[in-house]
Amino acid sequence: MPAFRMIDAKLPDFGIPETRPELDRSIYTERYSALNRARRNAGLDALIVYADREHTANLTYLTGFDPRFEEALLIIVPDATPTLLAGPENLGRAAASAIEVEARLYPPFGLLGQDRTKTPDLAEVLRNAGIAKNQRVGVLGWKYFGAHEAAKPESWLEAPSYIVDTLRQVVGADGRVVNANALLMHPVTGLRAVNEIVQIAQFEFGAGACSEAVKALIRNVRPGMSEFEAVQHMRLGVLPHSCHTMLSSGDRLVGLNSPSGRKLGRGDPMTTAVGYWGGLSSRMGWLVEDASELSEGVRDYVEKLAGPYFACAAEWYETIGIGVTGGELDALARRHLDNPFFKLVLNPGHLIHIDEWMNTQVYPGSTEPFLSGQCVQVDIIPAAGAPYYGANIEDGIALLDAQGRDELKSSFPDVWNRTEARRAFMADVLGIRLKPEVLPLSNLAGAMPPYWLAPDRIVSKA
Repeated sequence: MPAFRMIDAKLPDFGIPETRPELDRSIYTERYSALNRARRNAGLDALIVYADREHTANLTYLTGFDPRFEEALLIIVPDATPTLLAGPENLGRAAASAIEVEARLYPPFGLLGQDRTKTPDLAEVLRNAGIAKNQRVGVLGWKYFGAHEAAKPESWLEAPSYIVDTLRQVVGADGRVVNANALLMHPVTGLRAVNEIVQIAQFEFGAGACSEAVKALIRNVRPGMSEFEAVQHMRLGVLPHSCHTMLSSGDRLVGLNSPSGRKLGRGDPMTTAVGYWGGLSSRMGWLVEDASELSEGVRDYVEKLAGPYFACAAEWYETIGIGVTGGELDALARRHLDNPFFKLVLNPGHLIHIDEWMNTQVYPGSTEPFLSGQCVQVDIIPAAGAPYYGANIEDGIALLDAQGRDELKSSFPDVWNRTEARRAFMADVLGIRLKPEVLPLSNLAGAMPPYWLAPDRIVSKA
């Protein structure tokens, strides 16, 4: 007997928050102090945090400042105000950081063609900020590496070579410049892996907004529209994006593609995704009202692909919890979908943050547990290819123990009420019963409509 069925069920209106919870300066001050404690424990004398417009999360987490168009560099040494180098367009924003910084202009971070005639010597800038001979300096950008990638993974750095080369020159032969991204980005011990209650409340705002965008597209898309026209129904622009907006259809359907002028036809497969800071929602479906409008070879789409995929996602939702290991989730997904038809790709779950994918403890054999305060993305991606293509039910959840739930309920009652309404919908309508610590952040709340011209026809547990 199948573990799924099709039902008629209109997705409730879970509500859209009018304001976004904001983090006060005390949050950033404590984060900065925690990073300095981690620095000392790692035996590092100083830290360099690099950011550019694609990779801002570590710097934004620490300072509330995200460089736009340009790059930025935060220099942290003991017993000194951190120096924050920025380009000309971002200098004012850098000076307004949520922690005390000495914001300094570094013209090479500006766009090409801008005046760089007064560029100071970078080595002297670093020395003035406190970087010195014989120091062990950790560099944080957006990625770290392991022994399976390099013989000396701590020496692999993804920051620009001119910065790294100059750092190595300043610290000299007896100093070290090493990759320190794990201090913030390790999936269990990294500081960004566990969120404050206010950060979870803020991420719920982003998750709700991007899920509403995807929901609006599915409700309004029609044959004859272009992909560009379909995306207009999303009413984007609420928050900074964690990734580019995706939509593709028909013969150009590839998960990461941006929308085009292609006209949508009845019977087309479609996929879309929207990501804001703290959330991403993605769905795949068909531009039809029911299976009879599909080409003959894929009329069993729900029975063969979407239904089994939903059953896997439902068990994922019911399994995840505090203390569950990444290996358990990985094994669950592989038990359902690891075969030549589904072609399971990527890790079936990851941590979500300001960046869409911070890190993941979900991989074969992982003993790394999920923790209270983590935000986790359901990210089970089958790549069946034509003619079935795939399925997607990607959204985020937060994990909170009893104390955390009490704090969320007390401090952000509207956020709490929305998560409770989503939990009720998933249990009462979809048959997905979550552990008490699992709080859905998305207004799509597990809903999977395979036929986008019938958006209230969704898959549920049998």
